[in-house]
Amino acid sequence: MPDAAATRLAELTTLGVGAAPARMIDARTRGELVAALGEAWASGDEWFVLGGGSNLLVGDEVFDGTVVRILTSGFERTGGAPDGFQRVRIEAGQNWDDLVAWTVTEGLAGIEAMSGIPGTAGAAPIQNVGAYGQEIVQTLVSVDLLDEGSAEIVEVPASELGLGSRTSVLKRHYGAEPERSAVVVGITLDLAVVGTDPRPVTDPRLRSALGLDGARSGAEDGSGNASLAWIRDTVRAIRASKGMVLDPDDADTRSAGSFFNNPIIDEQTARGLPAECPRWPMEPEIAQERVIPLDTWDGSLAAPRSTPSLVKVSAAWLIEHSGLGKGFGLPGSRATLSTKHTLALTNRGGATAEQVAELARFVRTRVSAEYGIELNPEPVFIGVEL
Repeated sequence: MPDAAATRLAELTTLGVGAAPARMIDARTRGELVAALGEAWASGDEWFVLGGGSNLLVGDEVFDGTVVRILTSGFERTGGAPDGFQRVRIEAGQNWDDLVAWTVTEGLAGIEAMSGIPGTAGAAPIQNVGAYGQEIVQTLVSVDLLDEGSAEIVEVPASELGLGSRTSVLKRHYGAEPERSAVVVGITLDLAVVGTDPRPVTDPRLRSALGLDGARSGAEDGSGNASLAWIRDTVRAIRASKGMVLDPDDADTRSAGSFFNNPIIDEQTARGLPAECPRWPMEPEIAQERVIPLDTWDGSLAAPRSTPSLVKVSAAWLIEHSGLGKGFGLPGSRATLSTKHTLALTNRGGATAEQVAELARFVRTRVSAEYGIELNPEPVFIGVEL
């Protein structure tokens, strides 16, 4: 396990900011990963794990702790899936887009709409990665976890991870600790065996994004059907047009992806927004069954509690309509909004973490003042405050 503490985190994160930590250990096998984490936990020092570095904002000052870099890789077919599906076990450090490319080539469906997303497979369940109608919760069977302080890897069913809109019990939300402090060592997916020929695309969000409806319908065979390969290529082109596919020659891709989550607000608040603000109704929670012992039941039932309907609204729209257009930056700063997509904060070359944070604070303040909605950041923050 080589110590790589001399490497600046700016070289290992997609935002390109961050000082070298006091200590960094590269773990290329599960054994090395368990040993490195055990050592970090035993020391009592601060720690965090680094995968692809695509959802991380690290400060300009030295992180006085241990960074464990997960460099495990590989995936394999395994048994146990229902009929019509293939189960695949994947190491946490596996490059995500390379995995997606393989599934498409093999005719396995379920993650093709998440093509082009940077990072590693182990990060996918932490924030329930998703795009264009697909989320990892739809295919995830389980994760292999190493709980903080433990030396034993345990397999945890997806149902126990609290997977929701860009969240899970493992997610370190800004200003809060995760509900379960653990490291993802591997993940298991069940993918539909559909082959490589064009087939119907049923999800309305994916159909809309791919232009399979209305006058733009047609895809590759003129029927409105699409192959996995065509979906992948089209999604990557869409993401590239927004600066969301890594390109060393394009400063718009030097970002942490979408910097703010799309706010989830109650329907009444959403009605107060301009009608043109994009919004998506959230699926209502299903009421849990109540079991009442007959020997204590008095014959009456409490009225069911009503919960307000929730709506997800577009953070990008809120930012742009708060007067902050594509390419906006503060005077003298090397951090700006992407010239392609207002939801990404970018490093134009030589930006500091503090400049990125300063821009994020300004964006949050403007949106709050204009619409009364506070945007919550999506990346993990280390040594930086908003």
